[in-house]
Amino acid sequence: MINSISIIIPMLNEAESIASVLEHLLENSTSKNIAEIIVVDGGSVDGSQNIVNKFVPSNKIHLLNAHKGRAKQMNFGANHATGTILYFLHADSFPPKNFDNLIIQEVTKGNLAGCFRLQFDNNHWWLQLAGWLTQFSWRASRGGDQSQFITKQLFTEIGGFDENFTIYEDNILINELYARKQFVVIQDKIKTSARLYKKHGVWTLQYHFWTIYVKKWFGASADELYTYYQKYIS
Repeated sequence: MINSISIIIPMLNEAESIASVLEHLLENSTSKNIAEIIVVDGGSVDGSQNIVNKFVPSNKIHLLNAHKGRAKQMNFGANHATGTILYFLHADSFPPKNFDNLIIQEVTKGNLAGCFRLQFDNNHWWLQLAGWLTQFSWRASRGGDQSQFITKQLFTEIGGFDENFTIYEDNILINELYARKQFVVIQDKIKTSARLYKKHGVWTLQYHFWTIYVKKWFGASADELYTYYQKYIS
């Protein structure tokens, strides 16, 4: 079977970065490896849709509209994907050059899911350390900012993202992959925005992320996690 990648990007008010991300994806991949790039909008009001529509007539880029919520948007995109591999990407993250070949190589070797190492676009020592730690396979070093590739078959077997979770949906899927011992970290780096850290402050935001992690560990519901996120981070 010839592998091809469907890139799925959930979007909500990403006018500042979405054009740069789309251009980056086109410039740093080989067209024959990319089945399509699916941008799934959750109701943007900042002109994001107009920006994506400028790319739509060519380059295999599609704009879909779905109910707000990253899990819902990503599942919606996956349902419309034609590639054998799904690649979920944040709208402010930039994968390494030839990311498509790197992903296909891993799948060909039998690694059906995984991510890239992370590098923030900020030189704060804690963010640099956090990025450095993502080279290791530890579960605690994982997160959605590292992007997520997974074969469509495995994604379907798992049941996709849990739509009960408005936040933390990436981690729920990653937990399932680790339980199946089906996760690899590609050592090339994806660069992602530290905009939330800039907005809230590094230590304040890190504290809230840790709190969410601990709350989930002790059994907090999806609604409880979302309420906390809305109060302190959103």
